[in-house]
Parts: sequence; C-alpha cells; structure tokens
Amino acid sequence: MHLKPRQPVPALDLETVGGGRWSLAAEQAERFTMIVFYRGLHCPVCRRYTSELNGMIDEFTKRGVAVVLASTDGRERAEQAKTQWGLPALTVAYGLSIDAARQWGLYVSTGRGMTSAGVEEPPLFAEPGLIIVKPDRTLYWSWISTMPFARPHFNEIAQAIDLVVSKDYPARGEA
Repeated sequence: MHLKPRQPVPALDLETVGGGRWSLAAEQAERFTMIVFYRGLHCPVCRRYTSELNGMIDEFTKRGVAVVLASTDGRERAEQAKTQWGLPALTVAYGLSIDAARQWGLYVSTGRGMTSAGVEEPPLFAEPGLIIVKPDRTLYWSWISTMPFARPHFNEIAQAIDLVVSKDYPARGEA
C-alpha cells in the first residue's frame, strides 16, 4: 500500500512494553506523532538508531512531537529490546501484524537466520520506516526503506520540524 500525504493514515493500536496499549486514535500530540517502525530485536542498526532517539526524546517532546517505536516483534523480544538497548525514555509497542505493516507501506522481509547481533531473524518482519502524522491523523512525512541502512538522522528531523512549524510548511508529495 502507498500512503499519500495529506490523506488519513491507517489505524494503529498496539500493546506496549510494561503494559498498556498505544493507539494513534488516542494520541493527543500538540504538533505531530512520530512513529518509528524498527525491524526488531535482531537488528543491530535498529539498536543504534533507537538509542540515538532515546537520547533525543526531550527534543521532540519540547517540539510537541509524540514518539512511539513499533515492530512486528512479540512481547518478549520487544521487552528485550527496550531493556538491552537502553530505551527507558521511549514507548516501545509490539505485535504489529504483517498485514498492518503492509497497510503502512512498510516492506516485509523473510528471515535469513542469525544476525551479527546473535539474534535469530523472525520468519517475516517489517523493514524500517519513519512516519510523521498530524493531529488530524493525516500523513505529513514518511521515510520507508527496503534495507536497515541510511536512515534519517533525528537531529535533522528535529531541526526540520522547527522549520516546518515556523513556516507553516505543508505536507509535500501529494500530487
């Protein structure tokens, strides 16, 4: 599926590490909600990436941006990621179905065994994506990849949010 800027995004309602649920419909972000889809516990690139975000969470909070991490991992693997990767400041959601991942435009890969992190890849999992949604639940910004490499830098995203807010910059790519 291909998401289109300025159009509604699919529903997203997932369980979170530590109990509870996270729902896009219930999110009350002042400016944006940033959903960071990560590949799962098996991904060493995701570990570095989410750790960078954990260290910058206050930068997004002060900009009115709510943040959630989500993956197709189950509860146990998501708990391990939150603990072993040192992500105390982040909401880590889990159990994204493969069908839901595809609805969000994420690419899906088949597992290929043990990774360099020493963790087995699941039979199927979603590749990474970063989606920024406006409070009206429409797509503002997206980055979707077929590979774990070359991701958007969170400091650049924070600076870009400053710009788009100050200039009332519209979502692009709708044509």
